[in-house]
Amino acid sequence: MSLRALLAEVHPAWHEASDGGLDPALLRRACDSALGRRLLAAALAAGPASHLLAPSPDGPGALIARWSRARLDALHRDLGVLAYAPAIRAEIGREPVRRLKAALGSSYLLALDRSVWDAKVKPEVQTRLVEGLRHALSVTDGETTLLRTFAHQGRAELQAWASHRDPALAQWARLLHAPEALPSAHLPEKPVLVVQTHHQNRAVAD
Repeated sequence: MSLRALLAEVHPAWHEASDGGLDPALLRRACDSALGRRLLAAALAAGPASHLLAPSPDGPGALIARWSRARLDALHRDLGVLAYAPAIRAEIGREPVRRLKAALGSSYLLALDRSVWDAKVKPEVQTRLVEGLRHALSVTDGETTLLRTFAHQGRAELQAWASHRDPALAQWARLLHAPEALPSAHLPEKPVLVVQTHHQNRAVAD
């Protein structure tokens, strides 16, 4: 992936933060200039992309090719669905279950799969998840809020895991979205690894 293509994927808020409040018009001009792109990349490398853009023989190209935005979106969704497994398994209402199955497809089965995770959490976490799922199901905007809820939690789970296991992946996933506070993560390491490996293998196969 070229530097121009990489920078185009990064959310503009990260460029602005790295340069202390870069004007959007100036940012566009910088992305169109070889020198500007180098300066933007250097600012990211000195901060939020220190691992992703660290000097290496291969650079970030292989990781970014493997983890496209669409692939990361799918990973975030599945991690979020798994993280919400305690609430999903507790939901027995016919209409909520129908909506979950329709929105998630085969990912719904991931939340039920005890071989991946037993879904045992502290009572306060269970309460937070149940309330979050109830709110998402109550909003009448189709599947938008529901899927956003799972994706948001999934981003938190990936960041908590990858910041230790694969910092470059954590930074790449974070740079695709505006800086924001994420919910608390609670998935154990093994279930996250199972889901991450599944998506990584699919990326390699594709």
